[in-house]
Amino acid sequence: MLKDRDTAPIKLTRDGELTLVEFTSRKLLEENEIAEMGEQLSAYVESQLKPKLIISFAGVDHLSSSALGTLITVNYKVRERDGQLRLCAINPQIYEVFLITKLNKLFRIYPTIKEAKESLEKPAS
Repeated sequence: MLKDRDTAPIKLTRDGELTLVEFTSRKLLEENEIAEMGEQLSAYVESQLKPKLIISFAGVDHLSSSALGTLITVNYKVRERDGQLRLCAINPQIYEVFLITKLNKLFRIYPTIKEAKESLEKPAS
């Protein structure tokens, strides 16, 4: 199946107070897609009072350093707005990059969407 070039790089799904972010591509490598992803996420975060985001990496096989930089920026913006961000469903190959770069210390990462969701439902301490 050919990928439609006009498809947005991410899909946002509202679930009560939180928003689930899913990637529409298995590879987060293209600069223009990463820039668009950053713009979409930033616009969403800036439109919320206390954004609650779960970013699922289910199905993502490759991730560029530029995509990691975008995630760091989004994390900063979420924190600026007193929100919460969780990452989940990261395959072992990509998680290795988070370990090497020590980004596993910056982000709260969960094995499943369900576990990430449960972590958001608890009041922030």
